Amino acid sequence: MLCDALEDNFKSRNKGKVGQHDAPVYKFTIESGRKYHKIMMDAHGSRSVHAFVDKKTGEVYKPASIKAPAKGVRFDLRIMEQREWLLENADWAGGYLYMK
Repeated sequence: MLCDALEDNFKSRNKGKVGQHDAPVYKFTIESGRKYHKIMMDAHGSRSVHAFVDKKTGEVYKPASIKAPAKGVRFDLRIMEQREWLLENADWAGGYLYMK
């Protein structure tokens, strides 16, 4: 659901620009590791980690690197209010992952 929300956000913010030669088309996918699901952002062969989701707890983290999340939980998908807010406000560039 998070990948779909991120793709929808990208499309809505780039209407008319997507598909042009200078505008990348982003695709969000999940790669499962031992402890985390990585939300990967793919654009024209370039890949980066958008976020990490703990497989056991559903906690969402901002990436510190391609291999590890940053310290500090950003969201907990087990809490309905946080999950709903996340799916409504997730932006493709990841601004929602920064702590306030």
